[in-house]
Amino acid sequence: MKLDASGEVLGLADQVVDLVRRLAGPRAEAEVVVTRADLALTRFANSFVHQNVAESGVSVRLRVHAEGRTAAGGGSVVTPDGLAALVERALAAARLCPPDPAWPGLTPRSPVPAAPAWDEATAFAEPGERAERVRAFVDAVGGLEAAGYCRTGYRAAAFANSTGHSAQGVAAEAAMDGIARTGGADGVARLHVDRLADLDGAALGARAAAKARAAVDPVELPPGRYEVVLEPAAVADLLHNFALWGFNGKRHAERQSFAEPGVAQFDPAVTLVDHPLAGSGLPFDVEGTGRRALTLVDAGTTVAVAHDRRSGAAAGVGSTGHASPDAATFGPMPVNLRLSGPAQAGDAGAPAHAPAGGYRAQHGAGAQHGSPAPAGPLVDDSTADLVAGMERGLLVSDLWYTRVLDTKSLVITGLTRNGVWLVEGGVPVRAVQNFRFTESYPRALGPGAVLGIGRRAVRQPDRVDGVWWDAPALRLAAWNFTGGASG
Repeated sequence: MKLDASGEVLGLADQVVDLVRRLAGPRAEAEVVVTRADLALTRFANSFVHQNVAESGVSVRLRVHAEGRTAAGGGSVVTPDGLAALVERALAAARLCPPDPAWPGLTPRSPVPAAPAWDEATAFAEPGERAERVRAFVDAVGGLEAAGYCRTGYRAAAFANSTGHSAQGVAAEAAMDGIARTGGADGVARLHVDRLADLDGAALGARAAAKARAAVDPVELPPGRYEVVLEPAAVADLLHNFALWGFNGKRHAERQSFAEPGVAQFDPAVTLVDHPLAGSGLPFDVEGTGRRALTLVDAGTTVAVAHDRRSGAAAGVGSTGHASPDAATFGPMPVNLRLSGPAQAGDAGAPAHAPAGGYRAQHGAGAQHGSPAPAGPLVDDSTADLVAGMERGLLVSDLWYTRVLDTKSLVITGLTRNGVWLVEGGVPVRAVQNFRFTESYPRALGPGAVLGIGRRAVRQPDRVDGVWWDAPALRLAAWNFTGGASG
């Protein structure tokens, strides 16, 4: 069956709800999400496109509550027989499940925010359009080895339940993630956007190449606690782990989270908002709850965590619109975090302590955001202004292979990659070999620890469609490096 955004997915959801009523009786409760997802990916390595793949599919997720028992199931066969088989499997599973006294009930009829505008040209982009961005990236690295991907995605989803509540929405997105390599040194550039037209492969390639060239011949520094400026790619890892382990209603209820609403756990410069409708997001979650902006940290004080209906009912606060198919296992979590300073204006964050003059005034115009040929590791003014205020410390491009050592304090261990530089007198003076670090992310952003927040957030793509992190650069008083990357 060919589906589009015209309401056919909503018709399928209604069909499944009717099937549950017929097979299980009018007292059975059911909720259904039908999603058509199209994902296209153009990969490149060794400076050549080596793979172009596209996937289009329809998924149906059903949850039923019958005779006090709850079960869920899913499928991708949307013929009448396929939908009937899905309902029969879910009802059979429910009969075998233990009673569910904490069942929070279905989402009642309620308004859902309007879906954000979506770009049809991005949703149905051709392979050649992605390849154009790849070619521009490769050309811009100036003979360095290049690798990465350019992707476009489209989702049309509809929700219906047996209370009569329904919702539908459409979203499209594009992203590019690429590295340039020379002499064993890598530079990275990443960007997530709502329109493919806003992906400038040449600009991203030039930034990656400038960072790679500046990262050759690194020196080794001893481990220890260093003042740092974390670039947006590195800050995205902080936001990802805050979302998964910290502002998660299930983990908070199980006392596995550091989050303590009402407590000033962060520096007053820090404000964290989950902002699903500020980009290519659907306006409702898998329980049909409307998604809206949720402030998690306000000027340093934790004020909320994310909830679905079950965790929200247990906490006495209701759902915040963060149910997901995996919430029963992993918990409800924010997936569109934006970090900014307290003087946020519109979509832009404000620096907590902005050095006077800026990098352009102090060091010339060779490393500016938007420059056709950035030079050195500093490729945007927002990051450069934070570095200019640092007497001695490290500039860190990226964090990876991060693993949680303690969920309660959110102590993370991981590695740096894609460039680290020693900063002296506000200027990066030379590349440094990669470090292993062990750090409590909340402590690193705790009261008095944040020395600056970049004015601009750079939206970083996640591996999962519909997930992004609005990450500015961060200047932090200390970061705990425990050894070399091989240690």
